[in-house]
Amino acid sequence: MTQADDFGFGTQIRKSPYFDATVRWGAKGFSVYNHMYIPRDFGDPEQNFWNLVNDAILCDVAVERQVEITGPDAARFVQMLTPRDLSKMAVGQCKYVLITNAEGGILNDPILLRLAENHFWISLADSDILLWAQGVAVHSGMDVTITEPDVSPLQLQGPRSGEIMKALFGDSIMDLKYYWLRELDLDGMPLVVSRTGWSSELGYEIYLRDGSKGDLLWETIMAAGMEFGLKPGHTSSIRRIEGGMLSYHADADIHTNPFELGLDRLVNLDMDADFIGKAALARIKQEGVSRKQVGLIIEGTPLNGPNTSYWPIKKNGEIIGKVTSAVYSPRLKQNIALAMVATEHAHLGADVDVVNRTGLVNEAGTERAVIVDRPFFDPKKKIAAA
Repeated sequence: MTQADDFGFGTQIRKSPYFDATVRWGAKGFSVYNHMYIPRDFGDPEQNFWNLVNDAILCDVAVERQVEITGPDAARFVQMLTPRDLSKMAVGQCKYVLITNAEGGILNDPILLRLAENHFWISLADSDILLWAQGVAVHSGMDVTITEPDVSPLQLQGPRSGEIMKALFGDSIMDLKYYWLRELDLDGMPLVVSRTGWSSELGYEIYLRDGSKGDLLWETIMAAGMEFGLKPGHTSSIRRIEGGMLSYHADADIHTNPFELGLDRLVNLDMDADFIGKAALARIKQEGVSRKQVGLIIEGTPLNGPNTSYWPIKKNGEIIGKVTSAVYSPRLKQNIALAMVATEHAHLGADVDVVNRTGLVNEAGTERAVIVDRPFFDPKKKIAAA
């Protein structure tokens, strides 16, 4: 058995409360996300995908660090960070939001949780929003406290995740609505549970509020899930690309704005609140964007795992964009990808050339691709919202 001590670059890369448990349960490789290890290898990624879409998987996503914002001005401060209108966000509700800078660039695309009137968590993608928020607060004139609490989420995802949650928490958990949360206690472990997740499947996120109980929580969930086919796993690149879900630093970064991604619904330029980036986003909307995110079906043999570099996209020999995330979907039996292309070429059904993974498929070193809509599967998110 691989020992937990076999992984490590020193103490500057933090381990989650579930780290040792994931190694015991078969984690063979990790990457780094928000300065922490995240399991990325439990064996065959295609089998991990089928475990997710057929039954359920449990994922250590403690790397989704929480920025906790409290204080009398917490609600007003959080609204300043995002272009999404939060005026009707209720206590107990979650929202997918964007955090933008003064130029309208995306700094993060987290889930926002409202635990109380003046108590919020920002559940992060991979960037240092704790430092950003603390910096913004310095000269804001607002009475807020911004910290990283002892909170570590797990993701329980898949069609049988509801049955497992029912076994853990009883029938009442079935009333939890999509993108809502509930504070619970499980055998003395303080938790927040939400109907969210990075899979486009039915799923839950279980936020542990006491890191010393990480091993106990992992083993408790795995024991409850055994009869329902629960497997340890990692977030699935296949499923998230099928669902058109963004991976920050891959599909979006500080130089990407919401309109390029078709996320206009997350930007309200008409609200009274003066959020960071409002003037820039108003200008971008008026002028229009020079590039847009699209879906691609890429011809050729099945990809052997996701792309690890940006592949140029050409039209008539000229570069018009780049592939940001690509993978082979065994369910769709196609190579699917998210890409950013020049607006004038972003037409559904258009043929383009992708500079392929080796450059050796033909003399031009390209593979034909077709621009399609995304998500590629379950576009109305009926599975996750069921």
